[in-house]
Amino acid sequence: MTKCFFAVDLGATSGRTIIGSFTQEGLVTEEMNRFPNHIIETGGHFYWDIYELYRNILEGLKRAAAREDIEITSIGIDTWGVDFVCVGKDGSLLRQPYSYRDPHTEGAPGKYFERVPRSRVYELTGIQVMNFNSIFQLDTMLRHKDSALEAADKLLFIPDALSYMLTGEMVCEYTIASTAQLVNAKTRRLEPELLKSLMLDEDNFGRFVYPGETVGTLTEEVQRITGLGAVPVIAVAGHDTASAVAAVPAQNKNFAYLSSGTWSLMGVETDAPVINADTEALNFTNEGGVNGTIRLLKNICGMWLLERCRAGWGETSYPELIAEANASEPFRNLIAPDDPVFANPADMEEAIKAYCTAHKQPAIETRGQIVRCIFESLALRYRQVLENLQTLSPNPIEVLHVIGGGSRNELLNQWTANAIGIPVVAGGPVGSYCRGQYHDSGAGCRKSYRHPADAPLREPGDSAQDLPAPAQRGMGRRLFAV
Repeated sequence: MTKCFFAVDLGATSGRTIIGSFTQEGLVTEEMNRFPNHIIETGGHFYWDIYELYRNILEGLKRAAAREDIEITSIGIDTWGVDFVCVGKDGSLLRQPYSYRDPHTEGAPGKYFERVPRSRVYELTGIQVMNFNSIFQLDTMLRHKDSALEAADKLLFIPDALSYMLTGEMVCEYTIASTAQLVNAKTRRLEPELLKSLMLDEDNFGRFVYPGETVGTLTEEVQRITGLGAVPVIAVAGHDTASAVAAVPAQNKNFAYLSSGTWSLMGVETDAPVINADTEALNFTNEGGVNGTIRLLKNICGMWLLERCRAGWGETSYPELIAEANASEPFRNLIAPDDPVFANPADMEEAIKAYCTAHKQPAIETRGQIVRCIFESLALRYRQVLENLQTLSPNPIEVLHVIGGGSRNELLNQWTANAIGIPVVAGGPVGSYCRGQYHDSGAGCRKSYRHPADAPLREPGDSAQDLPAPAQRGMGRRLFAV
């Protein structure tokens, strides 16, 4: 019987459960189930359905338990960042959790900074200011006298809430907590000064743990439902990007990564936080990683742009859309992917068209032009962020590793290589699975997966059509200054 680890990997648009084991041939994985993760809009707010996510996790566990050829030895969960669940004194979840896409935090950072200076928050946390960070969600809920927050005894980030539902044990895992802008980047613990500003303290969170620590074992209820025994649940790197970065098959420290999914997170690994006037001015973030590392990175709007358009196109296949983009005129239209108008528009296609019109660009006439506009705009944004990283990183950047679902987009990978001027290595092993298997050694993960030679390599192109002309480069810089 093969001993396997069970990984739960939840993104902002979909989730999956996976079993995996290491053999003499390397890492072997098998997907148990895949499912959508829908945002629920009701009463003027946007919520996640945590119970549906939990149900799908149980379904994956039941499928694994039904297999007679494997034994599940541990379970790990990673998810997107910042969002959390309020838990009452009786241990019950209080309402579905807000989605970071909820508009109630628009303008929230400015209101919070009226009480605590922005520079002080960044000095303590080193985290990029984004309106949906947990610190601003909590301040908004506090100002609005949110009923769930007022009744809450504990706050659990999404992976910790799901671990709690499986085990009955409450923890606060370091990497996911670091996304909240509530963790001191130097002490790597919750920062009392910021908690106090929100009328909270450390007792309002679960036991603080780091990747590799045990949360607990499956409750008797979960054992009965799934058919499994008292399997331990491990506090892996709960932030999906932290898990993915630990699995990058890099051979040295001279690399940058691009976790490409709903969000594109571009950064480098460092041994200590990089917090200075330059990182603050450029709004770079210092999030927690595995094995004592820090992820110095920038959050960029990613495949969200295409996914929202694609939802209105009848779920057209990616190969079809990529072919249409490749056949369209180069650098006809560009957008600033991080412009607030693209945060959660009712119609993404119309938002992109309106943006191009407002910036005196040719009217978009075809679907292929929209897709090409998205891909080229992302490639140019990646170049801008990488140029900033090269000035901030303690190590030279010789290669970009693209991981996540977007790593399968060969056209965007090539255009990214063309834009940044260094090789792009696409793909890597399952991110969350790494922590389930080698949860105590991110470096060990890299050595156990595969070498970059096994992954698709994109070298920078050298034809004029592959690279933006000076006029487009200038337009890109103006747009991205937004």
